[in-house]
Amino acid sequence: MSEPIFVDLSETEPTEIESLCMKCNDNIAHFKEIIIMAFECPHCGFKNNELQSAGTFNERGHTITLTINNKEDLNRQLVKSDYCSVKFEELDVEIPANNNRGLLTTVEGLIDNAIDDLSTAQPIRKATDEAVYNKIEEIIATLGTYKEGSPFTLTLDDPSGNSYVENKCLPQQDPQIKLRWYTRTPEQQAFLGLQSNQTPAEIAAANAAQGVGSEMLNEKGLPEVMSFPANCPSCSAPCSTNMHVMEIPHFKEVVIMATNCEHCGYKSNEVKAGGAVSEKGTRIILNLTESDDLSRDILKSETCGLSIPEIDLELTKGTLGGRFTTVEGLLRQVHDELEGRASFIQGDSGTKESKNRFAEFLTNLKNVADGKMFPVTLIVDDPLSNSYVQNLYAPDADPEMKIEEYERDWETNEDLGLNDMKLDNYEDPKNEEQD
Repeated sequence: MSEPIFVDLSETEPTEIESLCMKCNDNIAHFKEIIIMAFECPHCGFKNNELQSAGTFNERGHTITLTINNKEDLNRQLVKSDYCSVKFEELDVEIPANNNRGLLTTVEGLIDNAIDDLSTAQPIRKATDEAVYNKIEEIIATLGTYKEGSPFTLTLDDPSGNSYVENKCLPQQDPQIKLRWYTRTPEQQAFLGLQSNQTPAEIAAANAAQGVGSEMLNEKGLPEVMSFPANCPSCSAPCSTNMHVMEIPHFKEVVIMATNCEHCGYKSNEVKAGGAVSEKGTRIILNLTESDDLSRDILKSETCGLSIPEIDLELTKGTLGGRFTTVEGLLRQVHDELEGRASFIQGDSGTKESKNRFAEFLTNLKNVADGKMFPVTLIVDDPLSNSYVQNLYAPDADPEMKIEEYERDWETNEDLGLNDMKLDNYEDPKNEEQD
């Protein structure tokens, strides 16, 4: 009986289809799944594998900086998406995006790929340009020392936000991994295929012609709810994003944006703080002692970090973006996000010990959200002071909540882009020339 031409991709069994070996031009069968694709040619022994993300682009891009200290770190698994570039910082060598398409490999495997790529044309370089040949030989030799355990730094820059590096310390933050989220540039939007063909002037004119989502006006004469066109991040169909400016009592003005796609049902909301940049950061320490504390309103900005020491929860700044919800709602979002993204721990590569430890952590987090685990301490750390936790005793002080202000260090200001801001005489062209 012949194999069916069309198969159900939801089946758990791998699907084999005929393909062409690009090295010896013989037909071969290769393994194909929704995300991971690999093939091996039985005629010449050529092997290859690649990874394509089956999900959607993240709302922002990110850079992942991994510090390799010893040979054991070479076993860390990583996912490099189609749009991710990889840089060996000490060598100043960068593997551009789409060079090997997406990859699911280890750090050592990534080094092997780099060595193979650099070695491919070395005989030709030796005959045509010996200086370049010698320079690349030095790079290959250095990469070889990395495989033996020499320390180095690896940086993954992915504008799609779909690359990952294995965290060996889950559920705690890995001290060797530094994650930074950023807003994509117009060039990166175009690279991902998300750039509109309209010019900025045409987009502004279209937004103006689109009108507003509400005819009600506030005290400043602005619409209560403004609406502007966008594309759904899930199905890319046209949809609208509603925006509302509101004043939070005893805090500041914030902008709430919500997207609802009528085609696929996708929903999202995001909160951005208004006003000037605060001179100091703020750390809010809230003691959760009863179920009523889970009902407190909380504004978590996109620059805010979150931690609960009693259950070893620690979220880096920028995780989940901006959120305006309750404490319970935020904890449930954190639970769902961690449960869905911890693929290295829950998959085949995870050890029994790490799986049990992570399962226990998720159970403790769910118990806190369900009000079954008290007391615990919620720490909200925002270097821009744009986060807020509801004070149930306002305007008096809340006995269960402590607010601390602190000076930002240089590195934090650098990550926030504040060190490059010019506030004095920025309109004087003479001063710009002198700078």
